[in-house]
Amino acid sequence: MSEGAYQRLWESSHVTLQELLDQEQPLLDPVPDRERHSLQHRLSALYLNYLRLLRSLDIIYDQMLQPQKRRLLRQLLDGVAGRVLELQEELVRTDFCEYRCLDDVLPELKLTPGDLEVPIPKYFLLEQASVLKDRSLVLAEILSKMEPRVSEKSLPGMHQVEAISLLQKAERARQGRLRAKFMREIRREEELDRRTREDGRHRFNQDQASVIIQKVWKGHQQRKHTQLNRQVEMEFIGMLPLPKESEPSDILSQASHREGTRRLLQLEKEEEFQSAMNQAHGVLLETEGPTMKEKMQEQIRQWLIECHALTGRFPDYPEESAGGSYLIFADKTPEQVKMALEQQVVDNKKEQEKKKDEEKKETKKKGKETKARKGDVDTMLKVLPSKFVPVIDAGHEKYLKRWKNRPENAYPSPSFDLENLREAKRKEVEVEIRIQVDELMRQELKNLRLVVDKEEGKALKAPKKKPAKKSGKKKKEKDLTISRSLDSLFEELVCRHLLKKCETVALKDYAGDCLYLGSILNVAEKLPMPSLFDIRQNIALYAILRLGSPDIHAMAPLIRSILLVGPPGMGKKMLVKAVCTETGANLFDLSPNNLQGKYPGRSGTQMLVHMVFKVARLLQPSVIWIGGAEKTFYKKVPKEEREMDPKRIKKDLTQALRLLGPGDRVMLIGTTARPQLAEMKGLCQTYERILLMPRPDYASRFVLWKRMIETQGVQVTQSLDISALAKVSDGYTAGNILQATQSVLTERRLLQLPKKPLMASEFLGYLAKLEPVYREEEESLKDWYFQTPLGKKRMKFNKDQMEAEEARMAKDKKKRK
Repeated sequence: MSEGAYQRLWESSHVTLQELLDQEQPLLDPVPDRERHSLQHRLSALYLNYLRLLRSLDIIYDQMLQPQKRRLLRQLLDGVAGRVLELQEELVRTDFCEYRCLDDVLPELKLTPGDLEVPIPKYFLLEQASVLKDRSLVLAEILSKMEPRVSEKSLPGMHQVEAISLLQKAERARQGRLRAKFMREIRREEELDRRTREDGRHRFNQDQASVIIQKVWKGHQQRKHTQLNRQVEMEFIGMLPLPKESEPSDILSQASHREGTRRLLQLEKEEEFQSAMNQAHGVLLETEGPTMKEKMQEQIRQWLIECHALTGRFPDYPEESAGGSYLIFADKTPEQVKMALEQQVVDNKKEQEKKKDEEKKETKKKGKETKARKGDVDTMLKVLPSKFVPVIDAGHEKYLKRWKNRPENAYPSPSFDLENLREAKRKEVEVEIRIQVDELMRQELKNLRLVVDKEEGKALKAPKKKPAKKSGKKKKEKDLTISRSLDSLFEELVCRHLLKKCETVALKDYAGDCLYLGSILNVAEKLPMPSLFDIRQNIALYAILRLGSPDIHAMAPLIRSILLVGPPGMGKKMLVKAVCTETGANLFDLSPNNLQGKYPGRSGTQMLVHMVFKVARLLQPSVIWIGGAEKTFYKKVPKEEREMDPKRIKKDLTQALRLLGPGDRVMLIGTTARPQLAEMKGLCQTYERILLMPRPDYASRFVLWKRMIETQGVQVTQSLDISALAKVSDGYTAGNILQATQSVLTERRLLQLPKKPLMASEFLGYLAKLEPVYREEEESLKDWYFQTPLGKKRMKFNKDQMEAEEARMAKDKKKRK
């Protein structure tokens, strides 16, 4: 695509953005509880529209060449991503569920299930590629020093005679097998000849033989033609996969190559823009700087003289910390300033009186209405005000003022705009000159006072800020390693295997399909369980989008920790690796099994947690992983694990988490398969979000089988019934399916595929050897989840809905009677 195509896409995105901004203000109006469903529907539609806009802005920002437009696009991209996170929080707050069922909203917006995918901005990794490369080199160097050297004589030797005899045995055995196979075929042919001689052959005449041959040939041709027509029809309606072609892959490779070349051009345009910025700064200082300086001095002198004439003395000149000449000069005369201050005092008094009168009237009205309608205020639903909407609105206004309806928009230039550059730099130069002018005018004011008033000038001190009231007992963390450098701490954590090299795992590799009947199950008052697709989306929302950008993390709703709960083999650790891969985060391992024998004692535990969180903050973004998270909060430690002391970091971990605030891109991710063994209160206080991962449903199993077979290099054909495999493997996790696929598709079996097509029955034997997730185990995890704070709210909400429905039905029956 050309620069003009991305410009047109940007213009259409702003049309959509204007429509979404118009829908934001009505959303803030309180809604009664009986209209909860309509509020959820509006929030869901807004969420999906912002998600679609986020995808478009990511494409434009990734490929747009003009550097000034890219800066505005980055502001809009972060703002829209943050708004998506805010809407996600509102949906959780109104529905009391971490997962969303949006299948009923998709047809209204004319979207497909693929539009539910949360896009991950590409700049998360591209803009820190050099940092990640340097960090990986340092990590590889430290790990290479730790690897033990393997001696060359580690393998036992063999005498030449023994080696020859071993080769001879193998060769004779091979020849014996071939001879036996050849003799078996000869005996089979002799047996067939003997049977035909005994039974005798039936002889046909010429007409009978020709009819038989015609029947066989015509039947073969018709069956082949029918089968071909059926295959074309099934491929057309999407019931069979299309045959792989080389052209689409070539087209995709060309497209990716063009995207790479445009990214290189972006770097060149950015360098040109930076040099032009430096040059423009110097030019403006030389050309417009003296006139700016002279004009400011004249205006400030005039203001000082008028103040002296009005008050009889020269005013105090504030220090730079108090604002400098901005406090005493705002393009107004002293009389205007004095009148404005007096008018402001009068207006404030009038406003306070009006507010008091309104409050009295409201309290009277409320007193009358509370008796008739008691509890209505508590049941009102209200959407919290957004922090990102003003950011998006400001970016949209900049676009309307600077870039919309320009004559060159039809054929935009990838180079920077000099006028916009000078306008932005002119403000910076004005600030620099104003600071210099303030220093000169302070000295001039001092001289004027000595000459005119014959008094020493006193600088106006900045007003002291009142100490804020302490909202809690939050203390600053003491730095236990103040004398140590970051490199030494990094190396120590790597040597102690607390900071690990993360495997490259993309989030899209966590395969699964979405839940297509979620809204129908909600209507039927059956709580739908999340699919693998829903789990992947929540990881992208809760972890990746927040850790990927410092601007998003600083303003988005704060989430410090996530707990992934599910049976073994569900891919919990894979999701942790995907978060690190997509954001370029460091992976710290604080699992109890990994901490055994390291940093013993109370002081050692404090040092351990302090070092991990300090390095994690300094090398943001970072992920702290705790495998077997229930062990840190055991109700009762098992005898076999008492030596490990799994609960020793419990206190220090919770204290370190509380110190994380907006802007600290550090996230704790715990994984557990047995949360019932842990204390509910401590676990829920430490982990702010708990994501339940039940076994995969039919749609997800179908996608898993197909994806895993294709990754082994096998093309799925009509002979392989994926649907039957997905049905039979009910109860098995993604890890079980992967084990079965790897066990069947060995190197030898892949070589046999041209002669022996792959069948679904080959996987059943290996599946039977694996242990599935039984319903009792899954039900126990569900029961535990509904004991969590959010699970209790959901159960109470469902109970209230059922009671309201029963009351309504009973009322209808009475009316009929």
